[in-house]
Amino acid sequence: MHQTTGRGNRGGPAAWVVSRAENGMSLQDFLAAKLGLSRRAAKQQIDARVVRVDGQLVWMAHHALKPGAVVSAAAKVPSPTAVSNRPSKATILWQDEFYLVADKPAGIVVNEAAFSLESLLREQTGNPDLRASHRLDRDTTGCVLFSKSDAAHDAIVRVFREHRVAKTYRTVVQGRWDAQSSTIDLQIDGRRALSQVRCIRANARASHLAVRIETGRTHQIRRHLAMARHPVLGDAEHGSKLLEDPRLVTLSRPLLHAVELELDHPMRPGAQIKVFSPLPQFFHRWLGILRLE
Repeated sequence: MHQTTGRGNRGGPAAWVVSRAENGMSLQDFLAAKLGLSRRAAKQQIDARVVRVDGQLVWMAHHALKPGAVVSAAAKVPSPTAVSNRPSKATILWQDEFYLVADKPAGIVVNEAAFSLESLLREQTGNPDLRASHRLDRDTTGCVLFSKSDAAHDAIVRVFREHRVAKTYRTVVQGRWDAQSSTIDLQIDGRRALSQVRCIRANARASHLAVRIETGRTHQIRRHLAMARHPVLGDAEHGSKLLEDPRLVTLSRPLLHAVELELDHPMRPGAQIKVFSPLPQFFHRWLGILRLE
């Protein structure tokens, strides 16, 4: 029998008992139905670490529910579009008359949203023609390149299409990465994808890696490292469900930072664009926790 406990009179947590008809439903779909959210918004609530199953914090969106399980959500579920979480100003790492590279914070999309890094930079620079020339995931931080005109954008798109861009990321993965340097050459979605991996520091619990890519397949680094059985810590989509260190349950987003962007300048023959983004405090804190500094 389905049972709903609902919210307390003073805004206590919401809780629901999974019915037999809901057996096997993913936590994401269940939460979306109970809270009247889109699947994407439901996943954001799970990623925010405010959802529990039988009292245990669960951060896997595809967690399959069983009849009788009690699913609860915090009284004040944080909104993914909360104004208080929006940065008031973007950090510009480098720019010239054609392009700029911004330091993307976590929790904000690059473009195609009412509020994005692109819209913030358009307002900040007073340039309505500013366009993102590539993307990072919502929770990935670091270098993102923007074009200041249509001509500059068209020129840079050709550079990306011809794989004449080198992007280096820092990440922390589960387990010890044994090789000092290695290459992952595995197809993603039927297309070739190449990731060059260098181990910076490792222990039995985790490894701090630098990953350089020239192809930009969807979730390439996260998927390649998961294929190598060393998933990115904090990756709710491709990461491991088995975490030996209980502290990792509190990790709210993937430890993945776009540290360097290097490419030929398409508007200045012979010149290069090379930009570095320092590791954010969040990343450094986890390096310290995992003894990888």
